[in-house]
Amino acid sequence: QVHLVESGGGLVQPGGSLRLSCAASGSTLNDYPFGWFRQAPGKEREMVSCISSSGATTYYADSVKGRFTISRDTAKNTLYLQMNSLKSEDTAIYYCNADVYYSGTTCAPYDVAGYLGQGTQVTVSS
Repeated sequence: QVHLVESGGGLVQPGGSLRLSCAASGSTLNDYPFGWFRQAPGKEREMVSCISSSGATTYYADSVKGRFTISRDTAKNTLYLQMNSLKSEDTAIYYCNADVYYSGTTCAPYDVAGYLGQGTQVTVSS
């Protein structure tokens, strides 16, 4: 299991930016591929971005390509999601997820307790 704690969510105007952080403990970022998925009311869960266990490759959903950037700091054992040019449709709860199903070209959540953070709310509204 991995203990994941997200932070950085909040209310931002359209066009604004936020950076989400996910502090991991119990395992290191090199142990698994990690990712972020989001869940909005009335919508299907969407895998937003993933990063390989080596950090060498990344995946982005088409809806966020060019706007979001996933990164990590292995010294801090922390995963990040930089979100720029935010849109109202980005409003959702964002979850950090360990051991995601990442093939290099596709990515899916690993929806198992102990591998998910508690989530952080991102609201994009004027």
